[in-house]
Amino acid sequence: MTTLARSRHPLRAIHWQAIGLVALLGLSLMPGGVAAHGPDPSLSGGPFGQNQVLRYRWRVGAEPTSAIKTAIRAGADAANATRASKAATFTYDAAGANLIGYGIGATCGVNGLACFTRTVPNGFTMWLREQGHVFDWGTMKWCQAYSVAPNGCYDAETIALDEFGHVEGLNHHVNFADDSDYGDANVQTYSRTKPATGWNAHVFGRCDIATLQLLYDVQTWTAKYSTCLNLSTTLAISASPTGILSGASTTLTATLKVASDASYNRLASNPVAGRTVTLQRRTPGTTAWVAVATMPAGSTSGTYMLTQRPTSDTDYRAVFGASSTEGINGSASPAVRVYVSTCGAAAAKPSIQVQCL
Repeated sequence: MTTLARSRHPLRAIHWQAIGLVALLGLSLMPGGVAAHGPDPSLSGGPFGQNQVLRYRWRVGAEPTSAIKTAIRAGADAANATRASKAATFTYDAAGANLIGYGIGATCGVNGLACFTRTVPNGFTMWLREQGHVFDWGTMKWCQAYSVAPNGCYDAETIALDEFGHVEGLNHHVNFADDSDYGDANVQTYSRTKPATGWNAHVFGRCDIATLQLLYDVQTWTAKYSTCLNLSTTLAISASPTGILSGASTTLTATLKVASDASYNRLASNPVAGRTVTLQRRTPGTTAWVAVATMPAGSTSGTYMLTQRPTSDTDYRAVFGASSTEGINGSASPAVRVYVSTCGAAAAKPSIQVQCL
């Protein structure tokens, strides 16, 4: 699929996607409750391999002009730089297997500005229309064909980035009726012409990234999740040991993960590292929790550890607060109780083994 164009013409110039045998799905990978309609829907056919390198070259007899070549390469670089996931990457290679063409041979339907095919896991093709192509709504103008881009032209880098997004598996973003969330995605049904907002967007939007993360996973466990997502998290805590002598220490270990939810695709049960997890305590039988300290990172991704020396029985829990900078929700662990005994006491706490020397 390709982004459609929202132009100054009374009719929108449809950016058709040549998808070969790959049918489009109406199914969307979107946990609900986000500010936009949600992550982009995904195409059928599945994703490419994580971090798979897709090498492209120019189609013989249909090479783009120098300016359009530069724009397409910039679009590929932008896809690589802003994917925020383990999505496939694109690189030019004169011997590459994936063909990109330009001109009158484009198989993009009657009104298509550009189009693509994708065949997972093998590769893709892409076409861009030639400068000056006559549509029923007017004449095609690429901004890159001019020394000073005129109003009403289409930015070839933006359109190429949209096509690379489709190759990755992104379908058109579903906008609100007033298009107020248009900037949340580059992969759009309608592309815009200069000078409309979004006409020269050279990065994937947050809802493009959300679907790329769902399809391919985040790059590292410390990476942030797109704010177009709304993922629940789980937080567990354990104490070792759970029974100590007064004055001895116990180590609290919290484990933070994305919730295990099938709709989260590759993101389900991911360790969540590099966040702020706070240890809290309370006296058993009371309800008020008191913050102890931030828990430093543990030796395993997604774990946070802090040593304590309670002098009496104490309940502990871990708390992770949600951040407006990413699309995962806060959570609190169940409580774990640490029992404290004193040598010479009549008996140790039930089921807790302590040793007096």
